[in-house]
Amino acid sequence: MVRRAAALLTAVLVAGCAGLGDSAGRTSEGTSGTGPITFATGRDTTAYLRPLLDRWNQTHPSEPVTLLELPEAADEQRAQMVANLQAHSDVYDVLGLDVVWTAEFADAGWIVPLDRSVVPLDKMLKGVADTAIYRDKLWAAPYTSNAGLLYYRSDLLKKEHLKPPTTWAELRDEASRLSAKYHIGGYAGQLLPYEGLTVNFTEAVQSAGGQILSPDARRVTMDLGAARTALDFLVGGVEEGWIPQEALTYKEEESRLAFQEGRLVFARNWPHAYGPATHSALAGKFSVTRLPGLTGPGSSSLGGLNLAISAYSKRQKTALDFIRYFTGPEIQRLVLTEGSFPPVWAELYDDPALIKRFPYLPVLKEAILTARPRPVTPNYNQVSLVISSAVSGALNLSKPVDETVADLKQQLGEVVQPGG
Repeated sequence: MVRRAAALLTAVLVAGCAGLGDSAGRTSEGTSGTGPITFATGRDTTAYLRPLLDRWNQTHPSEPVTLLELPEAADEQRAQMVANLQAHSDVYDVLGLDVVWTAEFADAGWIVPLDRSVVPLDKMLKGVADTAIYRDKLWAAPYTSNAGLLYYRSDLLKKEHLKPPTTWAELRDEASRLSAKYHIGGYAGQLLPYEGLTVNFTEAVQSAGGQILSPDARRVTMDLGAARTALDFLVGGVEEGWIPQEALTYKEEESRLAFQEGRLVFARNWPHAYGPATHSALAGKFSVTRLPGLTGPGSSSLGGLNLAISAYSKRQKTALDFIRYFTGPEIQRLVLTEGSFPPVWAELYDDPALIKRFPYLPVLKEAILTARPRPVTPNYNQVSLVISSAVSGALNLSKPVDETVADLKQQLGEVVQPGG
């Protein structure tokens, strides 16, 4: 009876903090706490975030938010967050989570569920809200979306009377020709062995008509033929030279700079790379299109950032209010105009004034709507490590493609179905 009474009291306290979901077992100090908070997220490579945070701080002087910048690479961000949360530290209040971490962080009890009334899910791009839901509960608020795009030198293509490639064969032909003629790299993505390489390979498999795991991540559904075709495309680029060797060391920033500085004809990157390029010597000389695929336009991995509340935060009410504000329409517009990040509100992609300023918005919207989410699984980090390690071995030409693909399928089976 004592335990039931305590549980009932906790439920009443939690219900009194509108917007936070069922957090039975958390203290009232956390759910109702107010005051200064921290926002832990990946490094702000476009310097857009602090001015947005200043807007909150100017109107909330007793509840200021402090930005805690984590490393640029997603793997390193996750590692720091996990170390903090495993220690039950209250240093982090609001967490900027890669969309693929929702299941893991929720399953581990590191973040608290949110009431669905907190987030205007009906106003968001189709599919975006699903990245914040795990086991029918909302665990975060979508803040930015993302889909990979193909950046290309429009000046060079125009000069050579070429159209942007829509297939791998066209990309290979144009990258080879222009690389040789202009003495620059042909194509690069994010090919260092980390989460970026997992994304690049996953996109290639999808664009060849395959998939790696079932949507529920309970089965390895990787068709060996599609995976072999995808890996052949990437490995062939390295062997033939239109993917330069240095591309095997690139993360997002390295590939962005290589293209922006005129060292590449084509580059796969996220939309945030667009803004800096328009303020560089490359302004007016580049454009973007959807990723090419085996027989036509390809499919990107759905990316983005969700905002969640640490289960160990002592100021969860302020954290919730901040998330409400930071995912609202005013900030969503600034996310695009100041940071070149894709907002999650659908209406912004059809705004004539924004389209005039950002001509790539229709292409970006199409890329997001045709993108596929990565598997929703608490084991995603292990899945990603297995993929990036295997693919890196093939790109470095240390293991044949056929053997790599066969071994990869077996290793994924061991991760997804341990002991099975």
